[in-house]
Amino acid sequence: MSTGAIIIVVVAAIVVLAVIAIASRQMRSRRLEAKRDDARALRHDAREKEANAESARAAADEQAAHAQRVRAEAEEKTAIARRSELDAQERARDAEHKTSLAREQHDRAREVDPDGSDLGEDEARGLHDEREAHAMDGELEPDAAPTASRPL
Repeated sequence: MSTGAIIIVVVAAIVVLAVIAIASRQMRSRRLEAKRDDARALRHDAREKEANAESARAAADEQAAHAQRVRAEAEEKTAIARRSELDAQERARDAEHKTSLAREQHDRAREVDPDGSDLGEDEARGLHDEREAHAMDGELEPDAAPTASRPL
């Protein structure tokens, strides 16, 4: 082969190697750009999912706060009901005590009164009528009167 042919072959080989090197770099550059695009898309999806998660977390916190408010209101109502029940029991004990004192007073009056009957029917009837009047006013139930104060 002649020197010119060898130079042409060498130059052609160098040109082919240069074309291969340039093509290789371009392919590598395209692969890197594709990976960058994939990474951008993944970051975008991650931000969207993070925003959705934050929104879900805020909704869960709001629901938990609402549940806590409802629980607190229920506990307050329970406490009020308990207080009311205790007040009612105290009033019932007070009323029973007053009734007992009134019976004792009637008993003493019967003992002292020379004209009074020994049975105490009038006093019992009076106590019963008084309880019935209070029951009609809504203060007591009609059947709440003790059996000892009912007429015989």
